[in-house]
Amino acid sequence: MSKKKEKKEKKPLTFGRVILKILFALMSIVVAVILIISIAGGIFAYNNLHYDEIDMRKVWNAGYTEKKVTLKSGTVLNYAESDDRDGEKTPLLLIHGQEMAWEDYARVLPKLADTYHVYAVDCHGHGSSSHNPSDYTCRKMTEDLVLFIETFIKKPCVVSGHSSGGILTANIAATAPQDVLGIVLEDPPFFSVEPEEMQNTFVWKDGFEVMHQFLNSGERYYTPYYYNNGYMWKMFQGLEKFPAATAKEYCDKHAKECKKIWYMPYSWTHGLLYVDEYDFQFAEAFYSGTWLEGLSQEDILKGIQCPCTYIKAKTSYGDDGVLYCANDDEDAKKVLSLIQGCKKVETESSDHDIHFVYSKQFIDILVQFHDEISK
Repeated sequence: MSKKKEKKEKKPLTFGRVILKILFALMSIVVAVILIISIAGGIFAYNNLHYDEIDMRKVWNAGYTEKKVTLKSGTVLNYAESDDRDGEKTPLLLIHGQEMAWEDYARVLPKLADTYHVYAVDCHGHGSSSHNPSDYTCRKMTEDLVLFIETFIKKPCVVSGHSSGGILTANIAATAPQDVLGIVLEDPPFFSVEPEEMQNTFVWKDGFEVMHQFLNSGERYYTPYYYNNGYMWKMFQGLEKFPAATAKEYCDKHAKECKKIWYMPYSWTHGLLYVDEYDFQFAEAFYSGTWLEGLSQEDILKGIQCPCTYIKAKTSYGDDGVLYCANDDEDAKKVLSLIQGCKKVETESSDHDIHFVYSKQFIDILVQFHDEISK
């Protein structure tokens, strides 16, 4: 007998079976979408909570060490230093801006160590350096930073300063030219740094004014106060109550400032990262105008005789006319007119923390600057 292959008869697709198949396919898609969103959300939250730790691991792996010294003036300066065993690299002193710390340079420190012997300091009233309000003046801080160069760096260096650190950098170059090879000014607020000059700037409305009010509010923690009262957050038309509530809950529970919020992009909260080691009396010196007391911005800039690169964030204004960057185009022109031979570089946006937002560009500028002064 011959064997015949029996063909399986296909069951006809009924309407019910078609619906089941469609539902199953839709459920699979929904599960896949939920999984993708969950993974993406998890990565987003992790980065918001740990981005600085990731950057700092690279800093330590690059051979940096953190140190603390006492100057003969009595000021304690905390700083990080790169490894330069041969002692042949050009020294570079990095001076951070308002409410920051030396760690704010974390994204650029590893690469800069390939070219420079790097020293990144905590300014007075910031980080682990001295918190003494009587020292919160440009003149006093300049004197101490010059002492640091002469006592611990021990040879002329390149100095790069961000924001108010840029004004310090310029003053160091003007008052101690023998200690400076060249300077890089990273978005310094020249002609927009004294109270009468900065009434219509973002840094006044979202920074100094809010900090002044906080000091007189009786509140213990700044971050929930800032979310409730900051100029930036008022633009969210009521949504600021969510980060404010999150920050308050964190502060009440942990008895320390809430520096990060998992659902907030870290670029929005980065300015608060070092707030628990910041003396708000430093901001008060800018609010009252005592920080620059006795000094002329024009004279500082005229006194610079060394090579100089001026990095400026792009000028932009809010719908209400508030200046978002450190200074406007007219003030930038004035800066360039007063510094002989100064080179200007402009970024693509008004982001003020250039070495953090445009880290590769900042590194390239510093490396190119080194090549130029080494010729």
